[in-house]
Amino acid sequence: MTAKTVEDVLTWAQVEETAASIAAMQEPDGAIPWTTGEHTDVWNHVEAAMALLVGGEVEAAERAYDWVLSMQRDDGSWPMKVVGGQVEDHSGETNMSAYLAVGVWHHWLVRRDEEFVRRMWPAVRRGLDWVVGMQLPFGGIAWSQEWADGRPAKVNADALVAGSSSIYQSLRAGAALAELTDEPQPEWELAGGRLGHALREHRDLFLDKSEFSMDWYYPVLGGAVRGPAARELLDSRWDTFVEDGLGIRCVSHNPWVTGAETCELVMALDAVGDRTRAIRLLADMQHLRGEQGKYWTGYVFPTTSTGRTSTRPTPPRP
Repeated sequence: MTAKTVEDVLTWAQVEETAASIAAMQEPDGAIPWTTGEHTDVWNHVEAAMALLVGGEVEAAERAYDWVLSMQRDDGSWPMKVVGGQVEDHSGETNMSAYLAVGVWHHWLVRRDEEFVRRMWPAVRRGLDWVVGMQLPFGGIAWSQEWADGRPAKVNADALVAGSSSIYQSLRAGAALAELTDEPQPEWELAGGRLGHALREHRDLFLDKSEFSMDWYYPVLGGAVRGPAARELLDSRWDTFVEDGLGIRCVSHNPWVTGAETCELVMALDAVGDRTRAIRLLADMQHLRGEQGKYWTGYVFPTTSTGRTSTRPTPPRP
């Protein structure tokens, strides 16, 4: 087994093929939409940029980061939805605006390109400063801010477990970048400490989204919950959300199975050292792999037999 191949599950050639399929969807300005003709948001866009980099599409990945720089607003946030270069939803979502830090840190770990880091650093800093400014008294981060008449307006002062867990990861990445650039940001470290405590000890104070699988595993995926507590958390709802080994389902969408969230659970399992379940789940979800490296996205109905058949019903729109 190599770093780029999961033995008997996924080859390096297949990783390259998937990255090429993402690059083929990239728009002229560098944006990577959810799917062709649909909207782009900065969180999923940065995820796609990381996938491009891992798959060897370095130029496409760096064009994606150029798009991120071009779309950041003066307050440090990014609009929630952009379609064909036009903003469709001006609202700013905190976990989306924090996530650039994760992408830039990932790029550094892969490429060790200090010039790239320094070019992206001002945007990372403005984004995380905006996010930290949205922290609530109990430690969670308000999930979004609406816009009206072209200006920031009402803050939606509820915190989400999944979104705040993602922000926790972003703050850790941001702190690492701050050390690398020799520009310490102690307020991020303080905010991250308060946020981590809230995610470990006070999940009851977050908005209840327990019917969605992300609320279950994201505290582990984002790094706030580790060790025995992480294993206990993943075990606690395994039978609720995992559909016969084929992937994650949401209670509110049963029996539809999500491919992207299944990948995230694979990473959470790997983070706590449960490689056996991680590899099994990754292998089982390969039935979602289509032609030319593409994977089904959104809600995908599980197959009725082995989970590896080539005939699938058309996924519904979420």
